[in-house]
Amino acid sequence: MTNTPASQSATATAKTQNSPTKVAIASLVGTAVEFYDFYIYGLAAALVLGDLFFPIQDKALTTMASFLTFGIAFIARPIGAALFGHFGDKVGRKTTLIASLLIMGISTTLIGILPTYQQAGFIAPLCLCVLRFCQGIGLGGEWGGAALLATENAPKGKRALFAMFPQIGPPIGFITASLIFILLSKHLNNDQMLAWGWRIPFLLSIVLVGLGMYVRMSIIESQAFRNMVARQNHVKVPLNDTVRKHYKQLILGSLAAMSCFTLFFLTTVFSLQYATTAHPWQSTSLFNKIEYLSILMGAIVFMAIGSPISAWLSDRIGRRPVFLIGGIITIIIGLFYGDLINNNSTIVAAVFLSFSLFIMGILWTPLAAFLPEIFPTNVRYTGAAISFSFGGILGGSLTPFLAASLVKEYGLQGSVYIGWFLIAACLLSIIAVLLLPETHRQEIEN
Repeated sequence: MTNTPASQSATATAKTQNSPTKVAIASLVGTAVEFYDFYIYGLAAALVLGDLFFPIQDKALTTMASFLTFGIAFIARPIGAALFGHFGDKVGRKTTLIASLLIMGISTTLIGILPTYQQAGFIAPLCLCVLRFCQGIGLGGEWGGAALLATENAPKGKRALFAMFPQIGPPIGFITASLIFILLSKHLNNDQMLAWGWRIPFLLSIVLVGLGMYVRMSIIESQAFRNMVARQNHVKVPLNDTVRKHYKQLILGSLAAMSCFTLFFLTTVFSLQYATTAHPWQSTSLFNKIEYLSILMGAIVFMAIGSPISAWLSDRIGRRPVFLIGGIITIIIGLFYGDLINNNSTIVAAVFLSFSLFIMGILWTPLAAFLPEIFPTNVRYTGAAISFSFGGILGGSLTPFLAASLVKEYGLQGSVYIGWFLIAACLLSIIAVLLLPETHRQEIEN
């Protein structure tokens, strides 16, 4: 049977397009690996890094110093977003995504072989900070590219559904990181964990990066980027063009993303440290580390459950209504945060964490469609990545540190003030969303 010109054209087009399955897997695996790397640091900061790299007599100050290094990566993220956004908007999404994955994986693996303060003095925390900064650079470039990979290859009317896949990567990364720490804590005593056990999750990163690289090497550039190249519609410096022409979207997009980061890091990193530490007004901690990590690992599943629900709603009723519903519920969580985090009931903790992370999934998922949709193709990588990164800075960088500071300063009452802090962040995000246009029915520029 002879091929007609039409069938030949269809075959040629098929060969130059990514299959939906390949796009979903590539965006999910990459973000899962990168966020695994990012989260093992957060868990280690809450559990062991303070004692290893900041041996201060005051345990509260040790915790705060450890959380400060956690925040360094958030400062690096917009730098990574601008750097990778530049090349992503000029060279291509695929190459940039591979580079970001490598930087994150190498940085994480090197943390696993660092000497501690006892072995190298001040050089140890200094190197830790440098590598944490490099982690932030890598993640700053990762998310924007993964979101674009999903949205620019999505079928009509299904951008939020496809954008869900890079957003499911983080809960998978968190569950994997938590499971590894739980297994280590069960099979190693505290001395073994501090001597060498803490290194294992970081060293495992190199294996996961290899998996991510294999998957991402199989994809091709999106049609949107190739069309832009064909039209010669590049801009010389994407960052400059984004800041000059699209500063409103940049600012409002950052504020819109802020509240979900605040909710997430108060629910995970800070609550883990708070619940497993004996405070002056308590005789013992509320939970032991393995118990609380197990609850947290189960709760993070609800973030993944919230993602498809949020994606489905976003494609049908719009991005803004979903953000607003999630925002109002987050305010209610903030009102009861102090009571919930101080309850030592396993059932209450499980319900509190599960519900909070479910709402996090509702707020989180539309971002991967919404932020790319508010920028044109020639600055889409830069704009979406920087908005997301600044949202992380505003909502997540200093959140565990500030929460720990409130507890140190005000004791038990400080946990109530943390809830007010969450409410304030959420109100700013709601205002930003209301000032941005609804985009779910708009065709993004291809």
